[in-house]
Amino acid sequence: MYVIVGLGNPDLKYAATRHNVGFEAAVSLKEKAGFSTEKSKFNARICTGRIHGEQCVICRPMTYMNLSGNAVSQVVAFYNVEPSHVIVMYDDVNLPFGHLRIRDKGSAGGHNGMKSVIAALGTDQFPRVRIGVGEKPDGWDLADYVLSKFTKEEIVTIRETIDQAAEAAQSIIENGITETMNRYNTPKSHQRSEDE
Repeated sequence: MYVIVGLGNPDLKYAATRHNVGFEAAVSLKEKAGFSTEKSKFNARICTGRIHGEQCVICRPMTYMNLSGNAVSQVVAFYNVEPSHVIVMYDDVNLPFGHLRIRDKGSAGGHNGMKSVIAALGTDQFPRVRIGVGEKPDGWDLADYVLSKFTKEEIVTIRETIDQAAEAAQSIIENGITETMNRYNTPKSHQRSEDE
């Protein structure tokens, strides 16, 4: 069994911001996998179904980013899922805009949502799908930047990247983390869509 988490903030004012691409990747995965309607449980919006034969829970914490671990730990405890089967999708300002980076473990890299999840799970040994939202421009406050919305020019690219993040999560379940890293940890121009 797997728990796939998309990190973000619940209020409408945060929709379509850089900090919420994890939320959007979770919605994309839900649609691709044909899961049922979300329900509110464990301080989160969750839905369940099967991906490549594995029972899965897709989770969007409703606790705000800094407390994401509270919801994740409740879901993981209820379904008795090992950390190695928790996949977290989230925004990363250290990655070029529109790029993905798949990792099997690692630090939070300054991301408050990931800090909360790592603290709640008691380990950083779990897969993650990092979605590049671009480096903070000079003169910008980091919080202001990650809570800013995408420009019209950026929207098409980030939509594609969000869909690829959902595909990468599916690939981790179907093919394992090593094969998924080999496939997606390349320059964007060389990434392939799921149906190629």
